[in-house]
Amino acid sequence: MSEPSIFTRILNGEIPSEIIAETDTLFAIRDIAPKAPVHLLVIPKNATYRDVTELAAGDPGLLAEMIALAKKLAAEHGDGDFRLIFNTGAGAGQTVFHVHAHVLAGGLDEKSMNAG
Repeated sequence: MSEPSIFTRILNGEIPSEIIAETDTLFAIRDIAPKAPVHLLVIPKNATYRDVTELAAGDPGLLAEMIALAKKLAAEHGDGDFRLIFNTGAGAGQTVFHVHAHVLAGGLDEKSMNAG
């Protein structure tokens, strides 16, 4: 069995992080290396899906929940406009293989185009 992802470890309280939003199925934290004034991560509590393609095929309802929470967070932490990024695969910059969405908002620029 593989080691728990950093996100699972955060959710379990093994790694300190401020959970800024939480539902029965999702949680959100701030990115530790922000690429925009607002850079949040929306993460399923269940680590079943490695990337967004697996999530879309396996649980499209959960994907819709992630997008709804991203929209809510963009409104709460920015002006409501946001960029939503899912990196899929190491070659695309994915470093944690527990599906998660990057929510970028608040005056996006070229720096925000390279969210990991």
